[in-house]
Amino acid sequence: MQQYIDFFTSCRAEIDAQCHPLLNVRRQQALDQFLRTGFPPFGSEDYQHTDIRDLLKENFGFYLQPPTAMQHTCNMFQCLVATLNSYRYFMLNGWFYDENAAADIPQGVFAGSLNVFAACYPQIFERYFNRQAADKGDGLSAFNTMFAQDGYVLYVPADTIVEKPFQLTNLSGGNVSALTNRRLLVVLEAGAQAKLLVCDHSTNEQQASAATQVTEIYLGEHATFDFYEMEESNRKNVRLATTFVEQAALSHAIFNNITLSNGVTRNNFRIDLSGDHAESLLYGMAIADQEQQIDNQTIVNHLAKAGHCDELYKYVLDDEAVGVFGGRIVVAQAAQQTQAFQTNRNLLGNRQCRMFSKPQLEIYADDVKCSHGMTTGQLDENALFYMRARGIPETEAVMLLKFAFMNDVIQGVRIDGLRDRLKLLIEKRFRGELASCRCV
Repeated sequence: MQQYIDFFTSCRAEIDAQCHPLLNVRRQQALDQFLRTGFPPFGSEDYQHTDIRDLLKENFGFYLQPPTAMQHTCNMFQCLVATLNSYRYFMLNGWFYDENAAADIPQGVFAGSLNVFAACYPQIFERYFNRQAADKGDGLSAFNTMFAQDGYVLYVPADTIVEKPFQLTNLSGGNVSALTNRRLLVVLEAGAQAKLLVCDHSTNEQQASAATQVTEIYLGEHATFDFYEMEESNRKNVRLATTFVEQAALSHAIFNNITLSNGVTRNNFRIDLSGDHAESLLYGMAIADQEQQIDNQTIVNHLAKAGHCDELYKYVLDDEAVGVFGGRIVVAQAAQQTQAFQTNRNLLGNRQCRMFSKPQLEIYADDVKCSHGMTTGQLDENALFYMRARGIPETEAVMLLKFAFMNDVIQGVRIDGLRDRLKLLIEKRFRGELASCRCV
């Protein structure tokens, strides 16, 4: 921890030089918080299986200047989702690349660099940026605020409906071990509608890398938002991501987090249903083998009446992989007529892989419908025998059963082209074939 404090103090002027003053002014407050708390301690209630300090103990480098090969690298990554017609954007090592950013977005909508947004919309930036992270985040969020130099913003004004999805590709990598700190800000005003797909990739499969990411999402009344995250990084990559969400009355959101390949991943989700009749649907999918680790932690706070959340996370683990799920739903006393449901299902391929699951409910209201449950097991031997008896090879039968296990999470994707492509990627992943949603 001390090496990062020393680096931040000695390089503060260089960190600030590339950024808008409204971004820089938050750094001192973040430093003060990080000095007080440091990284979340390993073994604490929320970090029983992921040691942040150990993951970041390596002497990572930092990209304090925009990468010089940004254009060449971004042009190499072409989306293979043929039927996905989207507004496409790139970030490389935390820096936004605007050379080929979409120019035909609807009037009034902003999609682009965090620094540019701060310059063009200073009042909106000040109203939303770092508000949730500072009030509700831990030392990891403060660390990101200290070092983040750029990011991506999606701002949709009131009553604007954007049918075409936005797609952001996060690229990490280089010739040295580096730590990337990126920031995402999403603001949908009242009545606005949009969809955002965020993909994580590594440009160098042999090089170790790490990334922290903080995403803040604000949904106004009657707003509708779909947020999909898909990670396809390398086995030497560390991803530490935290997402904060505030939903006003009658807003509707879908969150779908998909991990297809990774090294060590920790995803934190905190959703506050602050307005009456707000709704959130949460889906998660994790596929891991060898020594990969995937740790998903979610908190849904029902703070107003008649809110609804439905949460489904599924894991398929093999070899010596480790899966972790911690889900907590909190229903405040004022949140009468809440409906909240949480399910975690896990499929283990052998006795060496491990799954840790902790679903939780905290209910302080008396007029609610809530449930939570977890199951962990292996493939149904009867179903496998039935398929083999009808001439299906064992490897094919295993793949089909695993795919069927994940199908309801796949159906939670409301972008047709993405859902179809995801089916192919998952099938190839279960077959053990090298698959990627990009080409070079």
